[in-house]
Amino acid sequence: MFSPRQTSSWISQILMKKYHVLSPMLKLQEVSVTFGRPIFTNPYCSSERVDPKAHKPNSSTWCSRKKNEQIGVERTRKGTISPQGFSIFAAGASKERGKFCAEEEEPVVSTNSVVERPPPEKPLSPEEWEKLKRKYRGYKIFEEYMLIQMINYNRPIDVAKSLLAAVAKRDGDIPYMFLLQYLVLCESQEQTKEICDIFDIMRARYKTFDSGAVTLLIRGLSCSPRWRDALTFLEQIKKQKVDTPSNKNYRDCINGALMNQEINLALELYHQLLAEGLTPTLDTLQLFFDTCKGVQDGRLKNELISMLNYLRDNQLYPEENFMKSIKQWFESIPGENWKGTITGIQRSGRCSSCNQTLEDINLSPEEYNLLKEKILKEVIQGKDVFRKTTPVELEEFQKFVNIHSPFDIVIDGLNVSKISPKYNPSDTLLDVVNYLAQKNPRLLVLGRKHMLKGNSQWKRQNMTIMSRKAKFFFTEDVSQDDPFLLYATLHSGNHCKFITHDLLRDHKACVSDELIQRLFFKWQRGHQMVIPFYKPGLRIQLQHVLTYNTIVQTTGNSWHIPYDDNFTKRTSYEVPTKWLCLQRK
Repeated sequence: MFSPRQTSSWISQILMKKYHVLSPMLKLQEVSVTFGRPIFTNPYCSSERVDPKAHKPNSSTWCSRKKNEQIGVERTRKGTISPQGFSIFAAGASKERGKFCAEEEEPVVSTNSVVERPPPEKPLSPEEWEKLKRKYRGYKIFEEYMLIQMINYNRPIDVAKSLLAAVAKRDGDIPYMFLLQYLVLCESQEQTKEICDIFDIMRARYKTFDSGAVTLLIRGLSCSPRWRDALTFLEQIKKQKVDTPSNKNYRDCINGALMNQEINLALELYHQLLAEGLTPTLDTLQLFFDTCKGVQDGRLKNELISMLNYLRDNQLYPEENFMKSIKQWFESIPGENWKGTITGIQRSGRCSSCNQTLEDINLSPEEYNLLKEKILKEVIQGKDVFRKTTPVELEEFQKFVNIHSPFDIVIDGLNVSKISPKYNPSDTLLDVVNYLAQKNPRLLVLGRKHMLKGNSQWKRQNMTIMSRKAKFFFTEDVSQDDPFLLYATLHSGNHCKFITHDLLRDHKACVSDELIQRLFFKWQRGHQMVIPFYKPGLRIQLQHVLTYNTIVQTTGNSWHIPYDDNFTKRTSYEVPTKWLCLQRK
């Protein structure tokens, strides 16, 4: 049996002698899905790799898998009202609305009981590998499967070395795919020396690499003393013009630069990333905040502030570890005396920690008019207008709205009538209209023509009573009523709200411009109401809208930053409920 040092040296000698032999190029994507299982068992670490006490990162702090130290965060106990009680867009609301248990995937059961055995835990000799191989006759490429199992079980690299040594001794060569799999194992265990050795071997043997191999090498080399080789790969990708670097490629190169205190180079790479039209990963931004704690540099401070504004402009939310990095950075700025507190926002929009009122969620007149124009053009009319309505029906509805608007509340009648499937829909809708009409608002109910037929589901008496308290417009049964709902609400003005349990994600997706999508989501959060509780004839609970905007915001001497906590799963159409309040004393 070979010792680890002997094995590595012996592999290198064989491969370096045979550098002129080119094995077939295999896409890494093919390797990663072999046997239906991903081989990246240990994802690239980012937010949990920094020693919060250190200003200068190094390879052990940046690339370790250890958790951050627990950071003492002052938590307010003032009367916080959780937004989950009054907004369908609060993080975790969808989970609360429809709790379900996902069925665990059934494990693949093999007919060969030997296959289910985990890979060896210790290195084997070539003879021992050959003996073990005979027990795996069902596998076409035993070595490939075994390497994947080593990655999945995170076996020591010495075990993989002994397998490669056996292959090299038997065949005089090691296939490209095996080298990639070994590289994955080394990268997952942060074996930077081995990564550099494999890089030298592969560079001597192959003229080009596929994109998957390049990504692996950039990631591995960026945490090594040879981090500048990762930059060389990045430049090669850009020069070839066949592919473009990914935001994660940039993230890894920025990581290498920051680890070596090349902050200006890291900023240059960051601006290149933005110039390429890529979105920086959140851990890319966190790297800067972790590196720059306690650094007194006006230009660098402006760069970090611009990163916070990037989060604001793109409605991005840091995760909890990133939030802690932001907090630590602010509190470390020399001479500025910042203090961060975890807080919540009251229904009125006031911060429970500093009592400051957050930005209003309503759009400006310019934003509102722009959104109204785009929604009419791309969502209501759009290219598939005949699938939503007919030109005649749309024109008829527009005339109706022009005559009877403005409305205060627009109701999706069919949607609201089904909030409680056990009860009669016309009775339910009547209860809702009666409840809303108590304060004499101008109500519009959108319905379908089958609601006028008069049957057990849609009682004529109920429809007559409701028609005295609200305006009604009935579309064809095949028409989509959501576009009519949006048009009537937007046409009525910024004060008008609408009620439906439909989250309108399809209509948001119809808008091609990202700015308009953000404006639509902001407007929707400030105008859509739902009915979370209904008991026929007795009680209706109306969930009110948010009055404040959930984005990063500042007044100069304060910052309020919404963030995702570690315990609440948030969907793409929800916003965080936890906030970091930063005040300069």
